[in-house]
Amino acid sequence: MSVDALDAQILELFAAEPRVGVLEASRRLGVARGTVQARLDRLHRDGVVRGWGPDIATTAIGYPVTAFATLQIEQGSGHSGVAAALARIPEVLEVHTITGAEDLWCRIVARSNADLQRVIDQVVKVSGIQRASTVIALAEQIPHRVLPLVNAATR
Repeated sequence: MSVDALDAQILELFAAEPRVGVLEASRRLGVARGTVQARLDRLHRDGVVRGWGPDIATTAIGYPVTAFATLQIEQGSGHSGVAAALARIPEVLEVHTITGAEDLWCRIVARSNADLQRVIDQVVKVSGIQRASTVIALAEQIPHRVLPLVNAATR
């Protein structure tokens, strides 16, 4: 799947203003409404756009602490069972299989440092996890972003 310059413009507009609407987007971009709709449908169908939900600030809903944990799992236990168990912990926002000495990387949020200890305790209770190492984020310098990559891909 390739993304062209118009796709990038559509993605940038909807990322900046998710409620803009297809008709208004077509007016601003100077293309037909059907073109915008067809492009959005294709981008969604091809998995480029994964969702249209709101981008929620965890700090604003009472979770100001962000931490990153690397987890070592028991050899032979598999990643999927551990990941499924971690998905049941609401404060675990992301889990990725990684290379290196550890096996999984997690982004975790908590209400406070003391609450982070509670969350970590839940994480390490998951069957198959042998060891966890956690670091607390002090400040977000660059939030999660993809648009610069989309723009670079269209050059």
